[in-house]
Amino acid sequence: MALRQIRHIRPDNKGRITLGHLADGVSSYKLSQDSHNRIILEPQVEIPANEKWLFQNKEALRQVQAGLADSAKRQVKTRGSFAKYLDEDKA
Repeated sequence: MALRQIRHIRPDNKGRITLGHLADGVSSYKLSQDSHNRIILEPQVEIPANEKWLFQNKEALRQVQAGLADSAKRQVKTRGSFAKYLDEDKA
């Protein structure tokens, strides 16, 4: 793991620090402390509960990632229509 020293920061009178742009897109941090009393913040992001299954199903996640990579390379194959799955009442 390569470490970059960005700058020194000082806590305010309530012990708070500001991460500024380093917190962009982050909803929370996992905090741990190593044996040298260094504080380690691991950025976390939240996902909708109905998408959690994907991250728990390694094969499905692998297939989605492969599909996204294929799409980025414009290597997408059309295999037919999904019209049979359309629920006309909800459309």
